[in-house]
Amino acid sequence: MVRDDDLASESPTAVAFHDSVDVIVVGGGPTGMTAAGDLARAGRSVVVLERWPQINPASRAFATMARTLEVLDARELADDLLALGATTPAVHLFAGVTVDLTRLRSRYRYGLIIPQTNVDQALARYAEQHGAVIHRGVEVVALDQDTDGVTVTTRPKDASFRDGETRWRARYLVAADGAHSSVRGLLGIEFPGKSVLSSVVLADVRLTAGPTGGGLTLASTRDCFGFLVPYGTGPAAGWYRSMTWDRHHQLPDTAPVEPAEIRDVLNRAMGRDVGVAEISWHSRFHCDERQIRQYRCGRVFFAGDAAHVHSPMGGQGMNTGIQDAANLAWKLDAVLGGADDRVLDTYHTERHPIGERVLLQSGAMMRGVTLHPRPARWLRDRIARIALGFGPIANTIAGSFAGTTLRYPRRRDEHRLVGTLATETPLTGDRLTVLQRTPGFVLIREHGAPPVDIDLPQAERTDRGPALLVRPDGYIAWAGPSTHSRALRQVWQRWTGSHAPTPHDPPSTRPPRKGSP
Repeated sequence: MVRDDDLASESPTAVAFHDSVDVIVVGGGPTGMTAAGDLARAGRSVVVLERWPQINPASRAFATMARTLEVLDARELADDLLALGATTPAVHLFAGVTVDLTRLRSRYRYGLIIPQTNVDQALARYAEQHGAVIHRGVEVVALDQDTDGVTVTTRPKDASFRDGETRWRARYLVAADGAHSSVRGLLGIEFPGKSVLSSVVLADVRLTAGPTGGGLTLASTRDCFGFLVPYGTGPAAGWYRSMTWDRHHQLPDTAPVEPAEIRDVLNRAMGRDVGVAEISWHSRFHCDERQIRQYRCGRVFFAGDAAHVHSPMGGQGMNTGIQDAANLAWKLDAVLGGADDRVLDTYHTERHPIGERVLLQSGAMMRGVTLHPRPARWLRDRIARIALGFGPIANTIAGSFAGTTLRYPRRRDEHRLVGTLATETPLTGDRLTVLQRTPGFVLIREHGAPPVDIDLPQAERTDRGPALLVRPDGYIAWAGPSTHSRALRQVWQRWTGSHAPTPHDPPSTRPPRKGSP
């Protein structure tokens, strides 16, 4: 048993025991609630343990990207969130260059500007409506895992030693408890990396002379930067989420934020008076770049900020965490339903490189913005103008930040589409994200092809592309002619443990490749 104290020899007190569940999720933020909701929707028993008594009303994230909106649409959440926020078609960077989001290969050719608390609330409702049990105000103080499951001990947050301890048992545990993960600490897992930017100030500000033309606006000088995100029209008109930094005003996170500091840095960064009329909320923080080496530790899986943290440049944090959870949850469900345990190893194989890429992207953007030497800034501006002025490169950069062009590894003998998103495949009926509101795999047949004798929801595409077996997270598991039903079934069985042979399907004698599920 791993504990956060060395007092286990003290006289015992009463400990409450709960019935075993399929999965414990530690952390009730967007990552944890996505995992909990997906598992509960699939019929698994799930408990969420969250140390804070309520949802944080002043969280940092403010941008929901296109790929995350697709994930939310597959859970019937996107439309309600879109009604609460504002959309932005572009990100305006230094040197007058722009990342254009209107050419994304997605239904959502924009970013959604909305406080993270709204996303938190929507995902919490999603998890609860599907049967996840959420306990707030409790923290994990001990953790033990064995060959059959994981046992955790909790007590009320800030309670005295062993006051009101409760013990929980599950087959698996998802650690989504943030950058200061208690689960990571209890398991002694390192979080290698370093602090890269200090004394960054977030605030909600009302401007009388804010940026024109819409979109997210980033501006900088050699000594400071300012980033403005418009909250929209109506009651939100004139309000922005601001992020500022001053090279010559470096203070600890605990130092108070003065309104004059925000006003001064914004005006200097933007090169004019933006008319700061009101400041409703503010916070000072520092940025780390860290990532754990393995996303899996036995029966414990790390997701979101518990697995990776990085610069806020590009608005990747919440989005990456939600997508981590969407990748992991269906695999846990599959293994709980009889699939090979190696399916769970693919969570690390697929998501660790994505987390690494996010660290590199956001870090490169942050370092570019904070460059000090004039020659380096001149070269930065020139490269940015060339790259973002060339359509294919600009679209790749936009798709990478939006998450729509990310792909997972495939085996050499698999179709080139395997590991890519199927979300924008044109279908004769409902779009794919609507079909995915019922969890599970989906088979998309070629245009005009008859139904395949397999126990899966099926759709028909309208273009000339191949048949696709689509995973529950929207990525392609297999592509080819639908007449190749044996190959299709083999892939489906490899991922899910399911088997639905037909009389003409001979057994496969080909062993799986090492490391594949």
